Amino acid sequence: MKVEILYFDDCPNWRDAADRVREAATAIGLPDIEIEVRPITSDAEAAGSAFAGSPTILVDGVDAFDDAVQLTGLACRIYRTEAGAAGLPTVDQVAASLRKRVA
Repeated sequence: MKVEILYFDDCPNWRDAADRVREAATAIGLPDIEIEVRPITSDAEAAGSAFAGSPTILVDGVDAFDDAVQLTGLACRIYRTEAGAAGLPTVDQVAASLRKRVA
């Protein structure tokens, strides 16, 4: 399993995304998961990728969350959490997504 985090520099939330993925992976018994962080630097690059806002978390090339909407420009992503809208999914949400892909 490979996790890729797509981001753009002006969105501050991407910096914590890898930590949440690592914590979630460890919680479900995948402590050695491969995580790659890839910057998206232009609207054209966003449009030509699976970018759904920063940070986008891809698992084996597929967005980790079913509500993803591909964007054609640089923007921060909003995730729905139990506490309301947030710039990152919770560790539990990431763990649930990873579990679905392992099963």
